[in-house]
Amino acid sequence: MATLPPNAELLAPRDRLNYFDAQSRSLPQDMTALQAWNALMARPLPLMGLAFKIRDKVSSLFGVKQIGGFTGDRKDTVQTGDHLDFFLVEDARPDRLLLTERDRHLDVLTCVAVHNRRLWIVSSVVTHNLFGRAYMLPVAVAHRIIVRAMLNRMPAPDKFVT
Repeated sequence: MATLPPNAELLAPRDRLNYFDAQSRSLPQDMTALQAWNALMARPLPLMGLAFKIRDKVSSLFGVKQIGGFTGDRKDTVQTGDHLDFFLVEDARPDRLLLTERDRHLDVLTCVAVHNRRLWIVSSVVTHNLFGRAYMLPVAVAHRIIVRAMLNRMPAPDKFVT
């Protein structure tokens, strides 16, 4: 496993996580974590809207709140307590965003970190019940593929809006 950057954070110690994924890519220029987030969200993956609709429909049958998915809305600033789509911003620094979604079935922390001109997406999950564990079976596989695709689809260096 690659060594995480010093500004990355996990939801819990690694041995207490039910899911962990860390992926990264080099950046063509210096940027903040929020600028990197905006670049990631600038080009939504095809079918993500449909995937979130299916997720919300199935999850609502088990009393889990709907999250709606990613809007692609660009934010120029964020602070603790704001939302980036369905994520609560728990910490916002130039080099790191801590984004959480907490519900009855699981807690998620997505850490968007920039360090040494490298963007890291570090996701950690703790499940709370059988539904959370069952939910993570397909999500664990899909999440890695989705994050990799999003990192690969980031705009070319001359297309970055900073």
